[in-house]
Amino acid sequence: MSGQITAMIQSFYDSFSKGNVEEMVSHYHSEAEFEDPAFGKLKGEEIKYMWRMLVKRSKGELSVTYSDIKEKGDKGSAKWIAVYPFGPLKRKVTNHIQAEFEFKDGKIIRHRDRFSLWKWSGQALGWKGWLLGWTAIFKKQFQQQSRKFLAKFQGSY
Repeated sequence: MSGQITAMIQSFYDSFSKGNVEEMVSHYHSEAEFEDPAFGKLKGEEIKYMWRMLVKRSKGELSVTYSDIKEKGDKGSAKWIAVYPFGPLKRKVTNHIQAEFEFKDGKIIRHRDRFSLWKWSGQALGWKGWLLGWTAIFKKQFQQQSRKFLAKFQGSY
């Protein structure tokens, strides 16, 4: 299986960087689990809708680069950077993310993205993000809001 995990991760991020969200989400197993600081834990179709929503909201202004892909057995990891404008003020966000993957049946079964929500919130929200973005209360409220946006998007898709 050597090299297969690397190729799948490359294909995932190549699709993402081209804005080909349907090809990107096709890499997920039907029983997949995802977790990150913005959404918390998502499962199955929720994951696909999250990526669809994020790509659609970026309106072609999202830049994705990746590097440092590693694989070991049925697991892999990568570093990736997302650059995009956020919110009505179009604040530039450069988010450095560490991704961890686990594969089953040639698909992503577990995906965890790690990044500093405090650094992200400072870029995306300005001084209020720098002031509050590190707190557990901010994280909880932010995840609740992100999930509301996701539910609304799913209902309109």
